[in-house]
Amino acid sequence: MEKQVERTSENTMASRTRLLAYTGIFAALTVVFTAYLFHIPVGMNGGYIHFGDTLIYLAATLLPLPYALAVGALGGGIADLLTAPMWAIATVIIKMLIVLPFSSKGTNVLNRRNIVAPILSFFISATGYYLAEMILFGSRAALLTAFSGSLVQSGGSAVLFYILAAAFQSSGLKKRMF
Repeated sequence: MEKQVERTSENTMASRTRLLAYTGIFAALTVVFTAYLFHIPVGMNGGYIHFGDTLIYLAATLLPLPYALAVGALGGGIADLLTAPMWAIATVIIKMLIVLPFSSKGTNVLNRRNIVAPILSFFISATGYYLAEMILFGSRAALLTAFSGSLVQSGGSAVLFYILAAAFQSSGLKKRMF
């Protein structure tokens, strides 16, 4: 009986270690895809278009919620500290919130919820950055600009997410990872 308890404890520790490792990998990839790869500055407010949200979406479909929240906060926050520090606090909050519409439960990466989730994440992101812009710059006039920039950003990330999620699902990668 003691050996079984000991083995269960070891499996739990190995599982946590694996989840932390995946969290670190996804956070690092989010930084790279946000700050460096396909990083396209837009507007005068320090904003930019990137594919970092794609990695956050994938993490949200693969990792349990607390780990996915960490990917969003760390990946997005570090990327902003490197490229547009004034947005870092808002980004940490917003990138954690865009994880919430997704589900990592089950064996499918692409389920009904995860197919709709990028659309919901767009509204969360656009609203969050609009509110942050109001706080940072005191302007309420940029609603259309904020939403159109977020549409391009979130739309590109969603398309790449659907492609990668389909590849993950068809290869059975989620089952092998966890």
